[in-house]
Amino acid sequence: MSSHAIARSEDARTRQRVLGAVLDLGPVSASGVAKVMDLTAAAIRRHFDALEADGLIEVRRLAGTRAGRGRPARQYVVTAQGHELISHTYDDLAVDVLGFVERRSGREAVAEFAAEHVAELGQRLRARTERPEPTVVGRARQLAAALSAEGFAASASPVAVGTPLEAIQLCQGHCPIQHVAKEYPEFCEAELQLFAEHLDVDVRRLSTLANGDHVCTTHIPTSVLNRPLIDQTDRNQGGSR
Repeated sequence: MSSHAIARSEDARTRQRVLGAVLDLGPVSASGVAKVMDLTAAAIRRHFDALEADGLIEVRRLAGTRAGRGRPARQYVVTAQGHELISHTYDDLAVDVLGFVERRSGREAVAEFAAEHVAELGQRLRARTERPEPTVVGRARQLAAALSAEGFAASASPVAVGTPLEAIQLCQGHCPIQHVAKEYPEFCEAELQLFAEHLDVDVRRLSTLANGDHVCTTHIPTSVLNRPLIDQTDRNQGGSR
């Protein structure tokens, strides 16, 4: 490989790392990424220009934020196209790895891995909701906020208010493992079970991104919207009577 080709390859790898830094830190300035990556701000701006030209990042101006000489700071975020590129890159590798696991150890091993992966997500969600709300609707809103912090772009909204079909719907506009879940629905199944345990109520999936829908939608039944969270001690005592 020529020295020119090597330089281009290294440049591409650095640009990929810069894109990852914007994903992790955004909205972030060139100087902010430069500090994290130990590169000059000028070098980062060069990569920013290329990534912006490719439609992978964009400027998000933050009100009240200033850069030198009173100019508004240029803060960058990853675009939807950039998210899709990153998602595909990691998902393709993950699908290959899970395919290898399935061939070597069977589908049960994949299900076990999915359960462990989702259990770790559950631990992080619980850490973000240390004081659960006493009602299902309150916990649904807490869960949506915690999921959004994990990158799921979630919301919890009432539907069919005032009718016998009144309910809460938990919607997720983004799934970090969407393409993995398409190949291995065990991840969606484990996630749904996690939601049921987190909310302390039976829930039902109406749509998923993995199946080609616009959002993942989870139905939370209305009959328990205001049912208090049952303490595990009380539940155990009830079962021992």
